[in-house]
Order: sequence, then C-alpha cells, then structure tokens
Amino acid sequence: MGSNIKECLEEKKINFDIASLKSGVDLRDENQAISFFKESKPDFIINCAAHVGSLNYVTEQAATIISDNSRMIISMYEAIRRSCPRAIVINPIANCAYPAKSETFSEDMFWDGQVHHSVLSYGTTKRMLLVTAECFNMQHKIQSINLISPNMYGPHDSTDPNKAHALNALISKFIKAQKTQSKSVEIWGTGIAIREWLYAKDFGKIIIRIIEKPDLTGLAEPTNIAQNFGLSVKTLVNLIQKHLQFDGIIKYDELRPEGALKKVMDDTKFKKVFPDFEFTALDDGIKNTIKYYESIYPY
Repeated sequence: MGSNIKECLEEKKINFDIASLKSGVDLRDENQAISFFKESKPDFIINCAAHVGSLNYVTEQAATIISDNSRMIISMYEAIRRSCPRAIVINPIANCAYPAKSETFSEDMFWDGQVHHSVLSYGTTKRMLLVTAECFNMQHKIQSINLISPNMYGPHDSTDPNKAHALNALISKFIKAQKTQSKSVEIWGTGIAIREWLYAKDFGKIIIRIIEKPDLTGLAEPTNIAQNFGLSVKTLVNLIQKHLQFDGIIKYDELRPEGALKKVMDDTKFKKVFPDFEFTALDDGIKNTIKYYESIYPY
C-alpha cells in the first residue's frame, strides 16, 4: 500500500517524508515518532504502518502482531498530539476488523460481533486504531479519516507467500512455478473463500482525492472503499492460470486456514462520497501484478 501511495504522490508532485524501520524511524517508539513529526511538520499523515502477513503468519506470530501494532497506534497518536495536532490522519482499516459472522460488510454493522479468530491479533488492532482515532478526536480534536479497505493486490507486495496478500501470493507462486518449470502449484485452503479485491494504486488515487479535498461530505465517519463484488480463490486461480497459460496441477492444502468464507463490502456510502471514481478492472490489475513479479524474479 505504502509504495503505491508513494507513486501517486510523486505523480502529483506532492512533497512527502517516509517514517518506517527502513528509513530509520521505529514508530513503536514515541520519542522517535515525535522527533520525526517535529522535523517533517506534516499537514497529512497517511498511516500505512502495520505488522501483518498471511492468515498463517498472524496466527503463528499473534502476540508479536498485537504488541507491535498496538504500540505503533498509541505512540503515533501521542506523538501527533505532542508535535502536530493540526495534521489530518488518514487511516486505512483492513476489513478483517468487521464481525466474523457478516458476509457483506456495511459501515453501520462494524461493531456487530467479534472478528474472525483467524485474524484475532491483526483485526483487533484495526478496531483499536478506529477507537484510538475517535478518542484522540474527543479529547484533543485530532482529525482522522478512516477508510475501510478490502484485500489489496498489485505491485510492490512481499515475495514471501507467508507475508504477501493472498492474490499477490498466488501470482508469485504461479510465476515461480512457471520459471522453475514446476508441474504443480500448492494453494492454501480449499479455494472456496470469497474476497473482494482492491488494486493498491486505486487506494493511492483515493488518498490523493482526499488530500486535495479533505472536507468531502461523509468522511467524518468510517467509509468502505468498496465495489460490492467478490470472487472465490478458485476463480482467481483460474484467471491467473489463463493469463500465464499454466497447465500444471493445482493442489489445495485444506489444512491451511482460510478465514471467513465470504468478505464483500457494501458500496452504498462509497458511491455517495466518490460518485465518479473508476476502479481498475480486475483483469488489468492481475496483468500488471504479473508483470511486476516477472520483473523482480528470481525471488
């Protein structure tokens, strides 16, 4: 997500600074966050900071996931309060924070049940981010815009299937199998889970619109970045096979976790806030993602 937002900012010639472990800023450390914000003096803070991975990863590393993300959330908002309280914070909220029992996610049912146990560590911290944003607004008047996003895909994701988003992990596996002339690809889960997919650069374009007009009607409350359309993992596998002309064997590892069976997002509010926004077609997004992984192979 961060790399795609960076590309969109560069295309619009908007100045920005990056705070990450790679850039030398540990956002779990409040003092480091304060120093960074005091120096950069931001008008907007696009909060892409997260420790996340596959369902398998966030289960195996559950304690580390909840610890790292919780510390980042609190230290960042405390740092904003102390150094740049007038900055507008834009928070991407993963839709795994929605209740496990829901199949279509609408904003007014966000708190109507527990998160799915497979994403307990990460989904819970995304709920915590939403609550923290609201509490710091109540007491300190810090403004946050909270955007609830579906699963993302596209260039710049991890090459590690245990950390990449599911669609990217699938594409990277198929390309590796093709390059190594492997006759089979292993897919985690049964393949029946249905997910909605957002091309990561589309999210960057929405961020640009908000920066250009942060007072858009409707953004005072959490907003789904939604298309109200989902596909099963098996359907995605078929699309990737078609694009790569891969004729090997597909093996589904049904012992691997696959989370909730269906996660599709209601787009009623999104269409009111962004009535003319055009999403990248899934077919085009998959082609672009394939090109990206082919360009960085071997990995």
